[in-house]
Amino acid sequence: AAAPSAISSKPTDAQAPPPYVLDDTEVRTLHADGTDRDYQVLVSLPPSYRKDPNRRYPVIFVTDANYAFPLIRSIGRRVGDHGEGTEDFILVGLAYAVGDTPEYSRRRDYTPTPHGTADAVSDMPGRPVVYGESDLYRRFIKEQVFPLIAANYRADMSRKIYTGHSYGGLLGLDMLIADPGMFQYYVLGSPSLQFDRQVEFTRMHKATSTLKDMPANVLMVLGAYETLEPSSHDPRYNRSVDMVGNARRFMDELKAKRYPGLHIQMTTIPDEDHLTVFPSVITRG
Repeated sequence: AAAPSAISSKPTDAQAPPPYVLDDTEVRTLHADGTDRDYQVLVSLPPSYRKDPNRRYPVIFVTDANYAFPLIRSIGRRVGDHGEGTEDFILVGLAYAVGDTPEYSRRRDYTPTPHGTADAVSDMPGRPVVYGESDLYRRFIKEQVFPLIAANYRADMSRKIYTGHSYGGLLGLDMLIADPGMFQYYVLGSPSLQFDRQVEFTRMHKATSTLKDMPANVLMVLGAYETLEPSSHDPRYNRSVDMVGNARRFMDELKAKRYPGLHIQMTTIPDEDHLTVFPSVITRG
């Protein structure tokens, strides 16, 4: 368990100030099978966790944990209103590969094919840009992260919620079509369906050609600026990609399958763009 966040003493001149640590959080490290990579798994327990030893909790799994983990933890406690609002949950942050930059790790782990942006530049000198290992990363989550959480926490693994934004939203849709029962709920912000010439549509068509059902509850949320508006000079509008249109088309194609177990909806939020929308994605989710 982590140390308390309160600072109890003034550091001497010879000491560096202590870091701020989030209460009721833990960090575990897993080696991903079939790779040479380690990943940290961040866990936040709700305030009620230690009060009732028999209670089990739904679990939110979120990608891009460096940013999203402390954000969702704070929002969850705020809208939870000390147990009077949103139900308490265990939060699991899926951090980037140890030693990788965020950009390098997420490009590789969150995308479905190796055909990314042709002119992309690696931010890790001496290492080429890599895309397309989301299938491997999905298996890591299912076969290693899930058992870790189930074995060590009072998690209700029948109520797993996936949350991701941008490439993380793309990863969520890819997991939805590849393994629909992997999560029961998906909260997806601004999925990057433009990736590799909209290859996720092709993957969806192939998967749904044999699927009899897709048991999941899916919410997609985008900022209203994440579309094209050629007549506007507002720099917040997208310049080349209609992410709102892509998401709506993806949703409509899934709805047309009339899967009895699939409940999917989409909303856009006024005055939000790709960089600002994620906190609002979480409150709505």
